Amino acid sequence: ATYQLQHGHRGYQGILKHILNVSVTDLKKNYERLDVSFDLWKGESDAQPYIPDMVKYLKDNGYAYIDDGALVVDVKEESDTKEIPPCMILKSDGASLYNTTDLATIIERMKLYHPDEILYVVDKRQELHFIQCFRCAKKAKLVEDDTRLTFLGFGTMNGKDGKPFKTRDGGVMRLEYLLDEINEEMLKKITENQKEKENLDISEEEAKQTAKTVALAAVKYGDLSNQASKDYCFDIERFTSFEGNTGPYILYTIVRIKSILKKYTAKNSLPDVPILGAHSASEKNLMLVLSRFNAMMENAYEEKAPHKICAYIYELANAFNGFYHETKILSEEDFKVQASYIGLLVLTKNILETCIDVLGFSAPDRM
Repeated sequence: ATYQLQHGHRGYQGILKHILNVSVTDLKKNYERLDVSFDLWKGESDAQPYIPDMVKYLKDNGYAYIDDGALVVDVKEESDTKEIPPCMILKSDGASLYNTTDLATIIERMKLYHPDEILYVVDKRQELHFIQCFRCAKKAKLVEDDTRLTFLGFGTMNGKDGKPFKTRDGGVMRLEYLLDEINEEMLKKITENQKEKENLDISEEEAKQTAKTVALAAVKYGDLSNQASKDYCFDIERFTSFEGNTGPYILYTIVRIKSILKKYTAKNSLPDVPILGAHSASEKNLMLVLSRFNAMMENAYEEKAPHKICAYIYELANAFNGFYHETKILSEEDFKVQASYIGLLVLTKNILETCIDVLGFSAPDRM
């Protein structure tokens, strides 16, 4: 059936088209909830037209040969410490494989976009597959000598038992159910928080919207705060907590700063004065953490490591809260000192908001 599908069987192609429509429509709904969008939606089948010419090119130029009925390209290198099998291009029945479509996709990308670098964000267990594909692409000159092909392998999201995350019924957890569960948990916590503080002027609609914003932060921060290649346990109770290394804690800190600035600007305009030298150890610590922002961001970019941004904003939120608990900001009588504190708050808020924007979520005005 695979062979017939790949070689133009109209019935099978019609079924595939239907499956793709259903799948992509549903995927887009989930991605919308995660505030994620893509410029291009391409599937394996989009690479199919490039395969015949590629196979001919690999044969004609002596890169590919028949081994046990299958068409393969040798990709092992002298420096290899472990066995790297040949890259199989066609099975003995002529059907193509992942190798085939991934190489054809590289041809398509080079032709349409001529990128400097192509990043593959895929399960880390696929590493051998990509070693074979990348070597084959380089050897057969499907890419330029200086085109970078990078594999970013990631781990699995597991339940508290260390096994892949499951629903209460035992099936693997679907993303939409996970998002629903976290939304519910967040709404419950925000409603309880309001009752405790007797903060009853927040409408039900605002509470729902805030819960959505905070739930998104809980999911994204919970996922991105782990090094991508490592497996981790997804613990809803921990990820939705307002304390500790969590998305809601980061948002709570931003909301706290917004609240102080709102009270200050009700009576004054924001000061346009330089930030003074530190008046306490906690203020100095906050300044030092803020000063590391540029270097951290460059490093996170170079290493493709969003967990480094998470680690930084957690440290920054802790440094700010330490300063906040020790400092009387709004009741400071010296105007210049108070203005300096406010400048420091604005800088902290801007850096925290820049970081969470890069991570793909935002903060509400209150929670």
